[in-house]
Formats: sequence, structure tokens, C-alpha cells
Amino acid sequence: MRKPLLTPSPPAAERGGAPVPSPAPDAARASTCPVEEIAQAYLTTTHGDAGIALRCAITDALSDLMEAERRARENSRLISRGYVRNASSRW
Repeated sequence: MRKPLLTPSPPAAERGGAPVPSPAPDAARASTCPVEEIAQAYLTTTHGDAGIALRCAITDALSDLMEAERRARENSRLISRGYVRNASSRW
């Protein structure tokens, strides 16, 4: 597991100095956000080639999007058929 980007610091009273401002929200969020892990996985897979890693990530994202759209169309079609079947049985 990766070392966290930020390590907690003791309260100002324990350090004997003035309060230290808290880290930037973006830095704290980066340690818990899966984006960095995903980016690192693509870079590792492509042996550090950022251009290829970006293309692979885009290809995977588009593939997932097309699959989600296909499933949505299929579900919509099944729902529509269900309404037609139920409507015809009542008449």
C-alpha cells in the first residue's frame, strides 16, 4: 500500500509553536481518491508512457459508457414490452 501523502501532525500546543494551517483540501482528498490509483495502474501497465495510458483510459471509459447505454436500451425495451403485454391482457 502507498504511503499517505500527508501525515497527521501533533496539535500546536504539543509542538510548542503557532498553529499550522491544515493541508489543502485537494491534497487530503488525493490520498483517499481512487483517481490516483487508477492513473498509476494505467501508467504501470503502459510502462510509464502517459500518452498511451491516457488513450487506454479513454478507450476503457468509452467502452464502459457504450455498454451502459446498451443495457439501458435493453431495459427500456423490456419495460415497454411488459406494458404492452399487460395492456393486451386486460382488454
